[in-house]
Amino acid sequence: MTRRKIEYWVIPPEADAEFVAGMEDVLATYERAYDPDCPVVCMDEPPVQLIGGTRVPIPATTDHPERVDYEYERKGAASIFMFAEPLSGFRQATARDRRTKADWAHEVAHLLDTRYAKCANIVLVCDNLNTHTRGAFDEAFPAAKAREYVRRIHFVYTPKHGRWLNVAECELSCLTRQCLTDRRIAELSVLRAEIAAWATR
Repeated sequence: MTRRKIEYWVIPPEADAEFVAGMEDVLATYERAYDPDCPVVCMDEPPVQLIGGTRVPIPATTDHPERVDYEYERKGAASIFMFAEPLSGFRQATARDRRTKADWAHEVAHLLDTRYAKCANIVLVCDNLNTHTRGAFDEAFPAAKAREYVRRIHFVYTPKHGRWLNVAECELSCLTRQCLTDRRIAELSVLRAEIAAWATR
């Protein structure tokens, strides 16, 4: 009996003008020359499980690797916010215990107030998640402050079934493979410290 192999992909719809238009918009954004006054910033936010062990691992020796019991305990969930500026090599990974509109708006606003404080505008590439909206700033900040933030952002949305067009997805793949795979992280504070160290390195 032969074993069938399956690869899972995000398959774009065929002959879909909206998809093509969205894809071309994202690709045209990536073709822009680097502009420090209006940098292109990509962002994405996946959920992660916080997981702890139920037994003390057996330490590694010269004869065997560390041995961790397969049983685990769920400690809740968190959301990682990944920001990447492809043309400068900048990346930032933070984590929150939720991913509401207000959480997203506060993460973007923090970048506007710190790294991009002197930039007139930024181009923000993100997906069409229902939290990634201009209105999110109105839910998180007073009206005048919200408007001030929104005026500085040019939104570029990846098309439906086209999240793979977002460079932040590539960064998240690296983060997962290099920092999170085969590890149990039980506390939000530890997750924050680990992903911040990864982003810095």
